[in-house]
Amino acid sequence: MSFSEKQKQILTFPYSEYSALICDGAVRAGKTCVMSLSFVLWAMGSFNGQNFGICGKTVVSAERNIIRPLMGIRYLQQQFKIHFANHVLTVSRGNKSNHFYIFGGKDESSYQLIQGITLAGVLLDEVALMPESFVNQALARCSVDGSKYWFNCNPEGPQHWFYQDWVLHPEKHNALHLHFLLDDNPSLSEEKKQEYYSSYTGVFYDRYILGLWVVAEGRVYPMFTDSPDSFIRHGSLAGMDGQWFVSIDYGTLNPCSMGLWCVQDHKATRVKEWYHDGRKEGQWTDEEYYEALEKLAAGYYIRKVIVDPSAASFLECIRRHRKFSVWAADNDVLDGIRVTSSLLHAGMLQFHESCKDIIREFGLYRWDEKQNSDTVIKENDHAMDDMRYFCYTVLAREFRWADWKAR
Repeated sequence: MSFSEKQKQILTFPYSEYSALICDGAVRAGKTCVMSLSFVLWAMGSFNGQNFGICGKTVVSAERNIIRPLMGIRYLQQQFKIHFANHVLTVSRGNKSNHFYIFGGKDESSYQLIQGITLAGVLLDEVALMPESFVNQALARCSVDGSKYWFNCNPEGPQHWFYQDWVLHPEKHNALHLHFLLDDNPSLSEEKKQEYYSSYTGVFYDRYILGLWVVAEGRVYPMFTDSPDSFIRHGSLAGMDGQWFVSIDYGTLNPCSMGLWCVQDHKATRVKEWYHDGRKEGQWTDEEYYEALEKLAAGYYIRKVIVDPSAASFLECIRRHRKFSVWAADNDVLDGIRVTSSLLHAGMLQFHESCKDIIREFGLYRWDEKQNSDTVIKENDHAMDDMRYFCYTVLAREFRWADWKAR
């Protein structure tokens, strides 16, 4: 295995005078794998009988991004005995053994999960996705002499607490800051780099390729409004065949938006849609919305209906009719927008000219520049939301059309 100069700095960090390591920058830049390896080697070389923390946004993401790749490294397999069970990685050699506990820091309540344990060091993967309260609690648990902090993340907005406190002021924490780009990962071929370069656009390109902590501003999907003819299909779609889905953003007073999609030949086409504004046209019941769903889907075999997860009563209404198989959509807004943006950029989404409401919303859907966090203006976003549910829940997860695991 060959290492870049920055990856070598990760490997030598444990033997420096620094107390913390910060690695930020582009996706797939070789940060996580080398940091995980260095973290375990440092722990095994410096401690015995100690506990360590490995933290991700969730326990599942930490195990996927850190534990599985670690257990596949041949050098570790040859040098140590490794056992993983019940979210604890145990690494041992001879009479020396250490335990690595897995934690998830997804929200403000997560800090309670890590209370009470004494750690000799902690690795925080995806730290920019964690609340400050969780990170502070994790650091406070590192009370063993010689403990160190390890941080890894991709950029978010420039007002993010981790950027403001740690990335901009590493000297305040006696931290080594290493900024990574794709060229810092020697395992990536030029072909693979070009694939990543072409996978992102707008703010996501700036963050995940250039590694910049920049604000999300302007239109959310500028690629559509800059070249609408590239995405709009004209004329008859009679005879179109493929797998059919319906995506729904549910609203009572707010608009309810439904889209009928056909997935065929690595493209998804919004064939037709239905849109009802409760404030303008009167509030409807779940049963009335269900009748609209049946009319939209008439004549098609619908594989799945994907619905706004907050619409519990409407989800139950669909299930009780026993005609459609229904999923609650994954409503991770930022990741959903990122995936949808990538699919648009790759030309995998098309829209029939009759879908006037989603075409209209493309031109109105914008980032909220008044907020310090990445949020969209909650207006003219109902067709945008039903599209995002479809892209993130079906195309990215079911068909794996997008590299949705950006981090």
